[in-house]
Amino acid sequence: MVSPKSEDVAVPVPLSPEDRRTRLLASAAITLGRVSDVLTPLGEIFAAHGHQLYLVGGSVRDAVLGRLGTDLDFTTDARPEIVQQLIRGWADNLWDTGGLAFGTVSASKSGWQLEITTFRSDSYDRVSRNPEVTFGDTLEADLIRRDFTVNAMAVRIGADGALEFADPLDGMSALLAGVLDTPAAPEDSFNDDPLRMLRGARFVSQLGFELAPRVRVAIATMADEIGRITAERVRTELDKLIGGEYPTEGIDIMCETGLAERVLPEVPAMKLEIDEHHQHKDVYEHSLTVLRQAIDQEQGDPDLVLRWAALLHDIGKPPTKRNEPGGGVSFHHHEVVGAKMVRKRMRALKYPKQFTEDVARLVYLHLRFHGYGKGQWTDSAVRRYVTDGAELLPRLHKLVRADCTTRNKRRAAALRATYDDLEVRIERLQEQEDLARVRPDLDGNAIMELLGLEPGPQVGRAWKYLKELRLDRGPMTREEAEAALTQWWRAGGQ
Repeated sequence: MVSPKSEDVAVPVPLSPEDRRTRLLASAAITLGRVSDVLTPLGEIFAAHGHQLYLVGGSVRDAVLGRLGTDLDFTTDARPEIVQQLIRGWADNLWDTGGLAFGTVSASKSGWQLEITTFRSDSYDRVSRNPEVTFGDTLEADLIRRDFTVNAMAVRIGADGALEFADPLDGMSALLAGVLDTPAAPEDSFNDDPLRMLRGARFVSQLGFELAPRVRVAIATMADEIGRITAERVRTELDKLIGGEYPTEGIDIMCETGLAERVLPEVPAMKLEIDEHHQHKDVYEHSLTVLRQAIDQEQGDPDLVLRWAALLHDIGKPPTKRNEPGGGVSFHHHEVVGAKMVRKRMRALKYPKQFTEDVARLVYLHLRFHGYGKGQWTDSAVRRYVTDGAELLPRLHKLVRADCTTRNKRRAAALRATYDDLEVRIERLQEQEDLARVRPDLDGNAIMELLGLEPGPQVGRAWKYLKELRLDRGPMTREEAEAALTQWWRAGGQ
């Protein structure tokens, strides 16, 4: 077969911005057409009473990108009490979540979550992030107060189901360029609501977009203003960021602009200076790589516990770094220090207690495997690894595997094979005994009966002794457990 000459090979012609715009709008129309059973009757209700209704914000952006979720945001010239009257009886559910004071009515219809907000033209005191709510009369005034132009596009819902795209701030051009820019001057926007700076980093993570240069400069200049935002609001944005499709890019933005220094200082602190005499791996870049590799192992929705543990697993290294004679660097007990740092930071960010403990425990355990060597662990050590990991063991497996970032292919293969061997040993032991619930071979009642004790601390110590014995020896018969406990008790029970 004769290969075609190079001049005969068709070269794809890049689409012009106008062609791309046309295709994206056509795609959005198809996406929104799937919601016509909600949009059409809702548009007819508002039009019949002389009111405008627009789909707006992230709903339009995501429709254009072909990633529309189940939440639909609308804006209208109708006041909130009128909105309630219009959709009562049509909506499946109608409720007030506190948004009514801000002009927002919340409802659900056929599995879709709806928020309908009256046009607003708010002003801010620039001390908190709470606006002085002022209802507006025009779509343009409502859109210009929004955070980014890609979130300031709208689609008018007509009476007959017709969809009319409205983009007075040219958000489509920003979307085509993959750029996050503010409708007004970024300094004014961020002064009004400093949380928008963190939202910028979050959208970088979720959308893969870049910040406009003037936005990046404004964030770097105004990063201290994030201190006006409550810990709960910051935590929500951080979770959305780390749960995004490109979280390492969002984290980079936070570190480069100084936002991370204010809300998550342990992360930029991992950028340790490397000198020519004491070489060590770049802990920050290593941690981002571990995060990416942990994400690669996910199945289904983002696992925030695993992602946070991957990002923070080495935050204990900076405070434990020691330059050793001969040019080496050590980080002794950094997993212990790191787990304490995780608890402190996550408590400051108001994370739930169990979530905090899960992330801290993974950080604490992530180095345990490295004592396994070439399989020298006893069955007792394997039991303790499983018991300490408990319900987090599947995540621990993923974290440990993600923590291998060496470029030495032979070493990487050896580490994978060693961990494979550990998992095989765990499976083998699990077939023989219930490693998921290792308990003493005698319960509290049996302990009290055997030793003649009343409920109290002595029973707890005896229970703990039997638990440790169970981990060391594996399952025992009742007679063996009673004999061991009796011997321990006669020897002083300590």
